[in-house]
Amino acid sequence: MNKRLYIGNLASDVTETDLTHNFSSVGKVASVAIIKDRFSNQSKGFGFVEMESEEEAQKAIAQFNGGELRGKRITVSEARERKEREGGFGGGRGGRPGSGFARGAGGGRRY
Repeated sequence: MNKRLYIGNLASDVTETDLTHNFSSVGKVASVAIIKDRFSNQSKGFGFVEMESEEEAQKAIAQFNGGELRGKRITVSEARERKEREGGFGGGRGGRPGSGFARGAGGGRRY
């Protein structure tokens, strides 16, 4: 079963190819994703690598956690499960008084 790893403190110029190349030295890499800002398309400084087995994932953590990649010390750990976001509009912020996300809350033209 595949094991997902969190990779933090990535330099902005690190590519998915860089991560694939490095992590494939300890085992088979199933997938790689660097998380980017949806507006600027700049790296947010973290990503995920999915290794094909638990053993390979543990080797990767042991070998790369605290190591250096493109001049920055990276962190490598097991990825946590994603939490479900509450609410709908605005990532859980909608509906709070004064948030500006509720229907009819001040911010538009009034006719």
